[in-house]
Amino acid sequence: MIRQDQEALVAAVAADPRYVALVGRRARLGWTLSAIIFAAFVGYLLLIAFDPALLATPIGAGVTSLGIPLGLGLILLAIALTGFYVRQANRHHDAQMAAILNDAMAQDQRA
Repeated sequence: MIRQDQEALVAAVAADPRYVALVGRRARLGWTLSAIIFAAFVGYLLLIAFDPALLATPIGAGVTSLGIPLGLGLILLAIALTGFYVRQANRHHDAQMAAILNDAMAQDQRA
Protein backbone atom coordinates (compact mmCIF):
# COMPACT_ATOMS: atom_id res chain seq x y z
CA MET A 1 0.00 0.00 0.00
CA ILE A 2 2.78 2.43 0.88
CA ARG A 3 4.61 1.65 -2.34
CA GLN A 4 1.49 2.42 -4.39
CA ASP A 5 1.09 5.72 -2.54
CA GLN A 6 4.70 6.61 -3.27
CA GLU A 7 4.32 5.69 -6.93
CA ALA A 8 1.19 7.83 -7.15
CA LEU A 9 3.02 10.75 -5.54
CA VAL A 10 5.96 10.36 -7.93
CA ALA A 11 3.59 10.24 -10.90
CA ALA A 12 1.73 13.34 -9.69
CA VAL A 13 4.98 15.28 -9.23
CA ALA A 14 6.33 14.16 -12.62
CA ALA A 15 3.11 15.28 -14.33
CA ASP A 16 3.20 18.73 -12.73
CA PRO A 17 4.24 21.35 -15.32
CA ARG A 18 6.00 23.33 -12.57
CA TYR A 19 8.23 20.30 -11.93
CA VAL A 20 9.04 19.95 -15.63
CA ALA A 21 9.95 23.66 -15.76
CA LEU A 22 12.03 23.35 -12.57
CA VAL A 23 13.98 20.40 -13.96
CA GLY A 24 14.64 22.35 -17.16
CA ARG A 25 15.86 25.46 -15.30
CA ARG A 26 18.06 23.39 -13.01
CA ALA A 27 19.55 21.51 -15.97
CA ARG A 28 20.24 24.73 -17.91
CA LEU A 29 21.95 26.25 -14.88
CA GLY A 30 24.06 23.14 -14.36
CA TRP A 31 25.10 22.94 -18.01
CA THR A 32 25.86 26.67 -18.15
CA LEU A 33 28.10 26.53 -15.09
CA SER A 34 29.75 23.37 -16.42
CA ALA A 35 30.44 25.10 -19.74
CA ILE A 36 32.01 28.07 -17.94
CA ILE A 37 34.39 25.94 -15.89
CA PHE A 38 35.17 23.73 -18.89
CA ALA A 39 36.05 26.77 -21.02
CA ALA A 40 38.25 28.16 -18.24
CA PHE A 41 40.15 24.88 -17.85
CA VAL A 42 40.53 24.41 -21.60
CA GLY A 43 41.79 27.97 -21.90
CA TYR A 44 44.36 27.31 -19.18
CA LEU A 45 45.46 24.09 -20.87
CA LEU A 46 45.76 25.88 -24.21
CA LEU A 47 47.96 28.50 -22.56
CA ILE A 48 50.14 25.72 -21.16
CA ALA A 49 50.35 24.09 -24.58
CA PHE A 50 50.84 27.11 -26.81
CA ASP A 51 52.30 29.89 -24.65
CA PRO A 52 54.15 28.39 -21.70
CA ALA A 53 56.49 31.40 -21.64
CA LEU A 54 53.56 33.62 -20.67
CA LEU A 55 52.72 31.38 -17.72
CA ALA A 56 56.41 31.30 -16.73
CA THR A 57 56.55 35.10 -16.55
CA PRO A 58 57.64 36.08 -13.04
CA ILE A 59 55.37 38.30 -10.97
CA GLY A 60 57.28 41.27 -9.59
CA ALA A 61 60.72 40.51 -8.15
CA GLY A 62 59.64 37.19 -6.66
CA VAL A 63 59.96 33.64 -7.89
CA THR A 64 56.23 33.10 -8.38
CA SER A 65 55.21 32.88 -12.02
CA LEU A 66 51.97 34.01 -13.61
CA GLY A 67 50.81 30.40 -13.94
CA ILE A 68 50.45 29.96 -10.17
CA PRO A 69 47.80 32.66 -9.57
CA LEU A 70 46.01 31.66 -12.78
CA GLY A 71 45.84 28.05 -11.58
CA LEU A 72 44.65 29.20 -8.17
CA GLY A 73 42.10 31.36 -9.94
CA LEU A 74 40.72 28.28 -11.68
CA ILE A 75 40.31 26.53 -8.35
CA LEU A 76 38.61 29.58 -6.86
CA LEU A 77 36.36 29.85 -9.91
CA ALA A 78 35.24 26.26 -9.43
CA ILE A 79 34.52 26.92 -5.75
CA ALA A 80 32.63 30.13 -6.58
CA LEU A 81 30.51 28.43 -9.26
CA THR A 82 29.71 25.59 -6.87
CA GLY A 83 28.70 28.12 -4.21
CA PHE A 84 26.52 29.95 -6.73
CA TYR A 85 24.78 26.70 -7.71
CA VAL A 86 24.18 25.77 -4.06
CA ARG A 87 22.80 29.25 -3.32
CA GLN A 88 20.44 29.04 -6.30
CA ALA A 89 19.32 25.56 -5.29
CA ASN A 90 18.71 26.56 -1.68
CA ARG A 91 16.93 29.82 -2.49
CA HIS A 92 14.82 28.78 -5.46
CA HIS A 93 14.89 25.13 -6.47
CA ASP A 94 14.35 23.61 -3.02
CA ALA A 95 11.47 25.96 -2.19
CA GLN A 96 9.77 25.30 -5.52
CA MET A 97 10.23 21.55 -5.13
CA ALA A 98 8.75 21.67 -1.63
CA ALA A 99 5.71 23.55 -2.94
CA ILE A 100 5.22 21.01 -5.73
CA LEU A 101 5.50 18.12 -3.28
CA ASN A 102 3.10 19.74 -0.82
CA ASP A 103 0.52 20.31 -3.56
CA ALA A 104 0.88 16.74 -4.83
CA MET A 105 0.48 15.29 -1.30
CA ALA A 106 -2.56 17.51 -0.68
CA GLN A 107 -4.17 16.29 -3.91
CA ASP A 108 -3.32 12.70 -2.98
CA GLN A 109 -5.00 13.06 0.42
CA ARG A 110 -8.14 14.55 -1.15
CA ALA A 111 -8.45 11.67 -3.59
